[in-house]
Amino acid sequence: MGKAKIAIKRIDDSANRQVTFSKRRTGLLKKARELAILCDAQVGVIVFSSTGKLYEYGSSSLKSIIDRYNKHKDEEQHPLMNPASEAKFWRREATVLRQQLQHLQELHRQFTGEQLSGLGINELKSLENQLEMSLKKVQIKKEQILADEIKELQHKGHQIRQENVQLYKTMEVISKENAELQTKISEARVVNDEYGNPNNPTCTIDLQLSQSQSQCSESPTKAMELGLQLL
Repeated sequence: MGKAKIAIKRIDDSANRQVTFSKRRTGLLKKARELAILCDAQVGVIVFSSTGKLYEYGSSSLKSIIDRYNKHKDEEQHPLMNPASEAKFWRREATVLRQQLQHLQELHRQFTGEQLSGLGINELKSLENQLEMSLKKVQIKKEQILADEIKELQHKGHQIRQENVQLYKTMEVISKENAELQTKISEARVVNDEYGNPNNPTCTIDLQLSQSQSQCSESPTKAMELGLQLL
């Protein structure tokens, strides 16, 4: 009895899906290796799992295989031509580009309200709808730019208010320090006026008292010296 065929559709059960992926990936890489060896072919296989994990195989350098593939695709898109065929090809391309340019110029003139005489009601209605859609996009973009500018200005205004508050606090501290300095200067000036003035009577009395005390201290010394001479 043969194996039952498996329906080729996404496996809903994650565990079965992972087991099937592992088995079939191994079989795919094995077949690619056998193809390269048996047929002397350049084979490259790249597989990404559902979780984004990379599995790869290259019969030679996988980078060289990919470069060869890209070169082959470029040659298919731009095959080599003889000079006559190449000139014909570029004339055809130039004709197509001129037609596209002419069409775009006509559309531009119609968008600016020119050359509308040849258009029917349906074409005019279509043009009107396109202009309304374009105008709506322009308005949305303008409102977005204005909203961003207002938000930026509000942010700058908040920063300026914070800086003003900080400057005001700094000015208060400086004013307080200046007031304290002025007070100290005034007190020092008063002290200098009291003790530095030679006409101050308090200072004169202190000087007289100092001289009297010095004279009294000298008298006993002189009397003792006279007594010693008499002896």
